[in-house]
Amino acid sequence: MTQSRSKKALLIGIPLALAAAIGGGFLVWDTFYNGNPGYPLKIIKQADELQDRVLSFDSHITVPLEFGTAGNEADKDGPGQFDLAKAAKGRLSGAALTVFGWPEIWNGPNAPHRPTAGFVEAARNEQEARYQIITGMVRDFPNQVGIAYTPDDLRRLHGEGKFAVFISMLNAYPLGNDLSQLDKWAARGMRMFGFSYVGNNDWADSSRPLPFFNDTPDALGGLSDTGKQAVQRLNDLGVIIDVSQMSTQALEQVSQLSRTPMVASHSAPRALVDIPRNLSDKEMQLIKDSGGVVQIVGFATYLRPLSTASQDKLNTLRSQFDLPPLHSLEMALMPGDAIITVWPEQRFGQYAAGLYGIVEEEPKATLKDYGDAIDYAVKKIGIDHVGISSDFNDGGGLDGWKDVSETRNVTAELLQRGYSEADIAKLWGGNFLRVWDTVQKAAKPTSTL
Repeated sequence: MTQSRSKKALLIGIPLALAAAIGGGFLVWDTFYNGNPGYPLKIIKQADELQDRVLSFDSHITVPLEFGTAGNEADKDGPGQFDLAKAAKGRLSGAALTVFGWPEIWNGPNAPHRPTAGFVEAARNEQEARYQIITGMVRDFPNQVGIAYTPDDLRRLHGEGKFAVFISMLNAYPLGNDLSQLDKWAARGMRMFGFSYVGNNDWADSSRPLPFFNDTPDALGGLSDTGKQAVQRLNDLGVIIDVSQMSTQALEQVSQLSRTPMVASHSAPRALVDIPRNLSDKEMQLIKDSGGVVQIVGFATYLRPLSTASQDKLNTLRSQFDLPPLHSLEMALMPGDAIITVWPEQRFGQYAAGLYGIVEEEPKATLKDYGDAIDYAVKKIGIDHVGISSDFNDGGGLDGWKDVSETRNVTAELLQRGYSEADIAKLWGGNFLRVWDTVQKAAKPTSTL
């Protein structure tokens, strides 16, 4: 069990703040800016005021399975990166909370190539548990939070001062080959669906096929027949298609088949960190051409290349296990390492522990790195096709944006870079809402919804 958790961790990836005036009061730090290089006082004040007015939407947060239990109450400032207390402090208007199930098919070197009924059922149970956590929070705290089933709902909840929950789903694996599950979940409030996560599934190839899932790159050549049918079904249901984590071929096929805009709910430019999990310029252009949005993710290892010190440690570790050099931790368990599929659990555990240690020691990416990624995307595909996401509770977090309580820091960074308030409103939710409006208007009435 411990080794399994280590594998998951690998795949993901100062006291109270100082208030000080420097250079005549033009630079300050406070609790929101702890650890950052500081912003001019006028930027801080403007960020404060704008954060109170702007509709700010984070397009990818995962709720842990322990969320809502003792010590992890939804309305208290707890140990996780998201709760209602932190959202109120950071003045985050809403977020896509993900109904997610792990593809639990690891069973040593003889792991099954395709999902078994037992594994699918376990993943469905995890999906259901997260759905009950989300709906339970809304039931228990109706004066603080509500579910947004439409773009107008989200706008209304923002106007009422309530946190807006947008229900998304990530990973088709738990659905088996049952397309009717899409109708079921759309009826329950799902408004965005992502085909892929770590490992290929029966609907689509992943950007991260894994050898200990007995995966091969592009095994399906993109989308399966089920996946292709799902594109049309999601269009008909008025559900946004999320292309984050898909293989390039799968994303290209969605762009050809979908009549509605695509969204990459939590991705970063490959030009900054060259890994398959990130989006190439061509992929970003396809999303733009669809009318969609690339939601830039605050995930450290996707935003800044591995430091020289960590890369040296990685390749020293790999040489000890007779593996070739790599430039990225993200690639350290990818298909080029097929040898690890035949390692005993103990040897894999030793390798995983070494990798995890390197991850822990790598300096966090900063808000400057995050701003650079947004700048790059805006330059390539335009301000109308870029948005913001954190991936909190599943590996996201930056120096200066460690959880939702520090949401205002992102606004300050954008102001510091010269973005207008109107453009910041687009990045924080305006672009996503435009896409959602378009997708829902293109839906075809069904007996299910």
